Amino acid sequence: MSDLSPFPRYDTSYARLPASFYSHVHPYGASSPKLLKLNSALAEVLGFDLQGLTDDDAAQIFAGNQLADHSKPLAMAYAGHQFGGFNPGLGDGRALLLGEVIGTDSRRYDIQLKGSGQTPYSRQGDGRAALGPVLREYVMSEAMAALGIPTTRALAAVLTGDPVLREGVLPGAIVTRVASSHLRVGTFELAAFRGNKDDLAALVTYALDRHFPDRVEDGPPALQLLNGVVGRQAALIAQWMGVGFIHGVMNTDNCTISGETIDYGPCAFMDSYNPAQVYSSIDHQGRYAFSNQAPIAHWNMAVLAQALLPLIDDEEASAIKLAQDAVDRFPTAFQAAYLGVMRGKLGLTDSHEADRQLVRDLLQLMADSEADFTNTFRALSNAENDANMFLALIGEDGKAWFESWTARLGRETASAEERQEIIRAASPAIIPRNHRVEAMIAAGVDGDFAPFHDMVQALAKPYEDPPSSGEGEALTQPPKPDEVVHATFCGT
Repeated sequence: MSDLSPFPRYDTSYARLPASFYSHVHPYGASSPKLLKLNSALAEVLGFDLQGLTDDDAAQIFAGNQLADHSKPLAMAYAGHQFGGFNPGLGDGRALLLGEVIGTDSRRYDIQLKGSGQTPYSRQGDGRAALGPVLREYVMSEAMAALGIPTTRALAAVLTGDPVLREGVLPGAIVTRVASSHLRVGTFELAAFRGNKDDLAALVTYALDRHFPDRVEDGPPALQLLNGVVGRQAALIAQWMGVGFIHGVMNTDNCTISGETIDYGPCAFMDSYNPAQVYSSIDHQGRYAFSNQAPIAHWNMAVLAQALLPLIDDEEASAIKLAQDAVDRFPTAFQAAYLGVMRGKLGLTDSHEADRQLVRDLLQLMADSEADFTNTFRALSNAENDANMFLALIGEDGKAWFESWTARLGRETASAEERQEIIRAASPAIIPRNHRVEAMIAAGVDGDFAPFHDMVQALAKPYEDPPSSGEGEALTQPPKPDEVVHATFCGT
């Protein structure tokens, strides 16, 4: 297989951690794999040699049927708080790390198959993935990347030819996922739960070297790591909020150390603005509602801090104080990042104390009028020239806010043209609209993948106005009443 493999040689540094963090597993493979999509642009960044690689070769590779000689696949072990309850027995139940590569940008990346079969962590599951969740992950993760938000990426999607049993018999598929790493808060929870301080210390050193190599902070390595993760998570959630994204399942095993978005299960982008919006069919109490995402991320950071306490200071009281100070930085860091995101969406470059209230007032108007989140902010890019579209979305009650906004713009040093470009660069024209995503998945299950390919292509340039026809234009349109998606599903 090594002669056919497009991969650069793997160097799986994660396998040099203590064996308690993983299990070596061989992928089940697929009976008749078929390539649905290969992300050639991402493959180039990863240093893959695709010359001469046929679709059939790619299907065999990305189904796990053929492995490079230097690949020693493994499933990662981790724990996690799921909807607030601790579960020590998690791990990659349907995913395998093929290996790590050093990309052409000199960064290290994990290459992982998702949906490749059972592992020791499958918990009676089959380890397979149905086609729908694979299409969703490909589309959503690549959309997030195009939006400029840290995320795992999709390298390939493959039909396996093997059925999977969920709510019925569905076509099976595998997505190849790329990440800066798959280290999670739950990985540290596992080490802490097992009480092996040496393993925990090895994990901290590994995470720091991999994700914070240029750190200049003094203090215990575990505290340096905690401070770094707090900052990255605060910035990430602010970016989610800026595009109306709802993750849906912010368990600690879905919270990365790298600060990347991971695990696109029941996620969704809001249509009408509603701070209490929940889409996930399993979130019955609204724990992971849109407006709860920052508080939950803060909570997740407290869980990470708890796991790291033994390494922060030998004196428990001192360790708790240092950890608490680090965790307490999250709200301030998030608010600063969020206000920066929202200033961009309002075309503001200078900072004024009243900006926070200006944002709050607009969001309240949007909630009251059930205005479309994406289209309202996009309309602001031309509102200085023609406010009709913006006011049509926000309602007559928005006139007073509009006057306050234009008065605020009068204090800016940027020109009107510069402000327009700032708003357009912060407010996408298109997002993966839920009703379009669901229609795309339904078409794929029926064997029609044209909507999938059209959607991937359209979402590659979210900040550009799309052509007046086609999938891009459709993705600018809110759903009709009978198209509204009320619930999304994890798909496991």
